[in-house]
Amino acid sequence: MNPGIAYAFSAFTLWGLFPVYFKTLHQIPALEMLAHRMAWSLVFVLGVLVVRHHWAWLRPALRDRRLLARFAASAVLLSANWGLYIWAVNAGHIVEASLGYFINPLINVVFGYAFLRERLRPLQWCAVAIATLAVAWLTWQNGTPPWISLALAVTFGGYGLLRKTAKLGALEGLALETVLLFPVALIYLTIIGLAGASHFARAPLGLQLLLVAAGPITAVPLLLFAAAARRIPLSMLGLIQYVTPTLQLLTGVLIYGEPFGSVRAFGYGAIWVALLIYSFEGLRSTLLAARRLRETA
Repeated sequence: MNPGIAYAFSAFTLWGLFPVYFKTLHQIPALEMLAHRMAWSLVFVLGVLVVRHHWAWLRPALRDRRLLARFAASAVLLSANWGLYIWAVNAGHIVEASLGYFINPLINVVFGYAFLRERLRPLQWCAVAIATLAVAWLTWQNGTPPWISLALAVTFGGYGLLRKTAKLGALEGLALETVLLFPVALIYLTIIGLAGASHFARAPLGLQLLLVAAGPITAVPLLLFAAAARRIPLSMLGLIQYVTPTLQLLTGVLIYGEPFGSVRAFGYGAIWVALLIYSFEGLRSTLLAARRLRETA
């Protein structure tokens, strides 16, 4: 279990620092940034495959229609999550985006119960209920549901579920996803390039290099996340995941000065209470399991 936990912490810490990176690229429109992110991610992953001489898996994967359908679905969820997050950061919604990733661990818990038959204990159900009430409170106070938060939570929760149950490993799965996304990105970049609307072509060299760096910056935490998802329970993955929104929230409020009033503080506080309850229950369960293991050894 230890390698999976380390992979998860590393991935979520890197994701927590993403707002700083995307804010630096604010001159590039979100859709163009998304297309570059897809394209350069494939370039980076192919480079890793070349170095490792790891191609034997590709032909059987491309012949497996069910596998392709599953990874096409995960690629759609991934690109939707990427695009919405990029837009939210540069539109001044870092704090609201962070709420999505606070909710996401509990979405993972529900998905684990619904699709993987992971059993939930009473305190875990209590945590989910408190988080649901917190979202209802924010909806009532703001007059509209926190759509950005909910969309980010559901798309990334669905992506995590598909990756956990996939047959391919972390590197192979990411390679297949980026292969499926690349044609869409290439067509879009070609169209805006021919129309003279490419911001990348007019950007300074430093900004262009930062955009190219989207490949490794995107791929490395995804590889870590996929490796973690295959090694630890989805519920534990959800527990560790709150590292990301905590860093994002601090970045939005302390660095970029986004508002965080009493209404948000109450709603977010309730979700944090839910996470604490869930964390306590997970720790207690782990300690009890370890004690039983020592007693039977």
